[in-house]
Amino acid sequence: MGKLLLIPTPIGNLGDITVRGKEALAEADCIYAEDTRTSRKLLNLLGIQGTLRSFHMHNEHDTVDQVIASIQSSQGHVALISDAGTPGISDPGFLLVRACIEAGIQVESLPGATAIIPALVGSGIPCDRFVFEGFLPVKKGRKKRIESWVGEMRTLAFYESPHRIAKSLKECAEAMGPDREACVAREISKLFETFHRGTLAELAEHFSQHKAKGEMVVVIAGARAKAKTSKSSSTQETRT
Repeated sequence: MGKLLLIPTPIGNLGDITVRGKEALAEADCIYAEDTRTSRKLLNLLGIQGTLRSFHMHNEHDTVDQVIASIQSSQGHVALISDAGTPGISDPGFLLVRACIEAGIQVESLPGATAIIPALVGSGIPCDRFVFEGFLPVKKGRKKRIESWVGEMRTLAFYESPHRIAKSLKECAEAMGPDREACVAREISKLFETFHRGTLAELAEHFSQHKAKGEMVVVIAGARAKAKTSKSSSTQETRT
């Protein structure tokens, strides 16, 4: 019986792939991917000829048994990848991992690319203790989720789309206070990677006036952290 390998893929720069990850993809009996078209492009860039099969949020429940059978008949390993980043982190993977564990199948999760850690470390906000909230609900439960963060003493981090970033920052400022220190990390590992730092009120104002593009990670200081005193009304923006 084979095993399941969870392999992180680049989130921007092709160099994000690890040597171990590349070797594991090349040696996999089969690679289950969130979008086989996107993954085929990646494999071609890496010079890997692999067998790709579809595994995404819309067929995850129906495909788990098929993947389990594939692993059980394998003499090596079967890989699971997402379009970008680490499988299972705001991407399909949890159900399959749990099913493998219940079936007695070995699961290996390789370290590698994910947007949340670089965003936290680069934010300048304490990251020795943090809570990752994934994506905010679009409608139902949104207000309740944000209100539940008010007394959280650990640093908060969540993913947000450019279409909702201004609204989310405004709602967080209203719930947690306008002076709470925060950071919005945009396009991590891509050409236009940018960190916007300031208070929640400043960031909400900035993104209400500047149309945002790209993938974003919002980092907010915990309730016990002192709010950052801004010397100007504008946010601090840095590019790496």
